Amino acid sequence: MDAKAGPDFPSDRGPGADESIFREGRNCWRVAQAERVGLIVDAADYFVLLRKVMIATKRELLLIGWDFDFEIEMLPGQSDGDGMAPDGYPNLLGPFLEAVVERAPGLDLYLLKWNGAMLAAPGRILPTLALYVFGSERIHFALDGHHPFGACHHQKIVVADDRFAFCGGIDATADRWDTPEHLPDDPRRGRKDGAPSVPWHDATMALTGPAATELATLSRRRWLRATGDDLIRPDDMVPIDWPDGLDIAVRDVPVAIARTEPPYDGEDLVDEVERLYLDAIDAARDLIYIESQYLSAQSIISALEKRLRDPEGPEIVIINPMAALNAVEDKAMHVLRGRAIEQLSKVDPGKRFRIYHPVNAAEDPIYVHAKVLIIDDRLLRLGSSNIDDRSLGFDTECDVAFEDGPDAKAAIGAFLARLVGEHLHVPPETVMETRQDLGSLIAAIDALNQPAGRGLRAIRQMEEDPLGACLADTRLFDPRYEAGESSSAGLGVRPRHLAIAGVICGLGLLGWLAFRNRRQ
Repeated sequence: MDAKAGPDFPSDRGPGADESIFREGRNCWRVAQAERVGLIVDAADYFVLLRKVMIATKRELLLIGWDFDFEIEMLPGQSDGDGMAPDGYPNLLGPFLEAVVERAPGLDLYLLKWNGAMLAAPGRILPTLALYVFGSERIHFALDGHHPFGACHHQKIVVADDRFAFCGGIDATADRWDTPEHLPDDPRRGRKDGAPSVPWHDATMALTGPAATELATLSRRRWLRATGDDLIRPDDMVPIDWPDGLDIAVRDVPVAIARTEPPYDGEDLVDEVERLYLDAIDAARDLIYIESQYLSAQSIISALEKRLRDPEGPEIVIINPMAALNAVEDKAMHVLRGRAIEQLSKVDPGKRFRIYHPVNAAEDPIYVHAKVLIIDDRLLRLGSSNIDDRSLGFDTECDVAFEDGPDAKAAIGAFLARLVGEHLHVPPETVMETRQDLGSLIAAIDALNQPAGRGLRAIRQMEEDPLGACLADTRLFDPRYEAGESSSAGLGVRPRHLAIAGVICGLGLLGWLAFRNRRQ
């Protein structure tokens, strides 16, 4: 898809200051009112709030996720001798869910998990089977395989009693728990085998009202698609109280729900996530702020390049992890990122583009898993999608976004300051004041960033080696479908996969010949 404005807006400008960016059927699936919105940073707070909401649920819990690890401690270090958390429920996720269902006689729990997650983490198969086989008959578990070959279901949605929802980037699985302090060598940030987890930055959104109801509808549709079972919405549900400890960021605001769904079983590609990115970037006046695991989607990079070519265009600040979680993925994805940095830097005479990675007080890299887009003080988007081709046209994604209004503009500005303040280890008020005084987020970061200890560090273009270049050129880790493409009868086999298979076979043949020659 070309990085250009959509048909709703003239090609030389985005929507005007008084126009909504959201267009149902183009860049979002639904726009629905949220009575209250909460913004959550990092999984330590999220898991506390998730437990409170689940305990309060009476009729239906919908959990749609990339992965669930039923053996994680949701509140690390807070278990008593019997494995109970301070709220009186088991601390481990699996037993906690069983207890929630047991103590609410009318509650049904639906867990839908990407089937490939079982292959990625086979050690979680037995706990999953135990929950399904020995748990309550009101716990319904399914693996979702309704996707092309190689794709995954990447959405992270929780809906409680149809009126309270979480949607964002945080999975209820291993290696996600961390606090905004991202303390060096925090003993609570560890795996079941005792190995430490890396510092981890993440974000999600809480919603109540009709917007949450629409997320419930989306979740039931996905359950139907995966299992063939049509869930009937209970008709006697009542709203859940807003949990203590979660600030209300904004009230009574329209929220857009945007999806990516790959073509499958004759269904066309749904690319609302990509269109929302492009339309929002086109609408920016002063600032584009992005947090993402990756920077490899060419349509987004081209849209950013277009804004940098405009002498009056916005600043662009991107927060990425320093490196991927394994060396092969790092070569594949960050060679692509290096090329993107080169492409954007070439058209940046005004020095309006920066890309950073955060570090903690010991200068350990903090892994950025959050998926955030902020446009000026006008639009905030949180969700599951990254700035990569998979998220735009291969995997299943769900993002939620709201625009400025009487209260939303202040909430967006405050959340931006909160994120940047966390990375720089300064109060949000300091970020807001410095940005206002200097008239620039980049200038504020330069002024507040410390050369040692907690802060942001510039990401440099990665030197390419033959393996990295091959992985990047073939997009082995970052495939996508374009509008109008089919998924090869549901197999998802694409020309690049055949080319890669040929390379692997060729290398295997060369290795076999070398081995035979040595034996001779």
